[in-house]
Amino acid sequence: MSKGALNGIKVVEIAGIGPGPCAGMMLADMGAEVTVIDRPVADPEMAAAFAKYTLFNRGKKSVALNLKDTDAVDALLKIIDDADVLIEGFRPGVMERLGLGPEVCCARNPRLVYGRMTGWGQTGPLSHAAGHDPNYIALTGALWAGGSHEHRPTAPLTLIGDLGGGTMMLVFGVLSAIIHAQKTGEGQVVDAAITDGAAYISTLLWGMHNSGQMTDVPGSGWADFGSPWHDTYQCSDGEYITVCALEPQFYALLIDGLGLNDDPIFANQWDKEQWQAGKEKFRTIFAAKTRQEWCDEFEGTDVCFAPVLNFSEALEHPHNVARETFFTRDGIAQPSPAPKLSATPGAAGTVPTPGTHTAEVLEALDLDSEILRKLVG
Repeated sequence: MSKGALNGIKVVEIAGIGPGPCAGMMLADMGAEVTVIDRPVADPEMAAAFAKYTLFNRGKKSVALNLKDTDAVDALLKIIDDADVLIEGFRPGVMERLGLGPEVCCARNPRLVYGRMTGWGQTGPLSHAAGHDPNYIALTGALWAGGSHEHRPTAPLTLIGDLGGGTMMLVFGVLSAIIHAQKTGEGQVVDAAITDGAAYISTLLWGMHNSGQMTDVPGSGWADFGSPWHDTYQCSDGEYITVCALEPQFYALLIDGLGLNDDPIFANQWDKEQWQAGKEKFRTIFAAKTRQEWCDEFEGTDVCFAPVLNFSEALEHPHNVARETFFTRDGIAQPSPAPKLSATPGAAGTVPTPGTHTAEVLEALDLDSEILRKLVG
């Protein structure tokens, strides 16, 4: 069995929510040894019962430490001494106040990659403010791009900000810094801000804006749902399908498949004067059949079509089943590791109960016996 592409990389993750834990899961899926530092739990039975739902912790070791205890901080520093990466997601200054800032950790371990995950970043006038996914992506223009003239700007929860601009950019930065550290022995701080990342992954949208394909008027371009051939439509059974026939050859296939070759509304794909009328006609046509009937007609063709599935349906779709996009463990359905590596494929580990590995990890350190007994509990 493959040990994964990141076998031998040791990661310390300070428990948090959202982007940081997801980054830790991704690194663990690819073979890194990830130790998450959890808070001690007040109700072990309840913690054990809910642990399996904490999918971001799969494949990690869990050590429970009260970081307000100086002995616990000293123990954590010893763990960090042997790590390649540290990931934390507190507001700026919190780790420093705990005695765990990059100045302290990197002085002890010069090759350490210190990954910092925040919404606004370590610097800037908003750096200490609270926020959540929609706030961050609203500031970058990414939320605006999710609207049209027919509905307010919106976007799928967490996907663009927390996980796209946050997790993915943190992982990208950490892996880039690991390569540098392995070459030079020099670690560094990775300042991953969701606002920065959301802007970065919006580069294609900025290209469309700069070229006039999108404007500051919602729904005026094809990409922000102004055109009939890029939108979501309701079917006769109340379910939805999507089309995005951007290229002319795909547009031609869609128009032909809908029997609209002779309709002047669709004679010129880029005639914006006809877009609203075309959208109304598309609504009527797609509402005449069920989603499955449209799938039978268009799925797998080049009209750029897909059904809009809910979570339960996504698990059962033949394409997802064939690619093993999801798997179920202990009755919990979850996404499989991605992307798929040919030589060192990822593997999803099990989810630990918080504190499961406290004794195992701390007993390997050179700690005073009394302190060890106190921390292990």
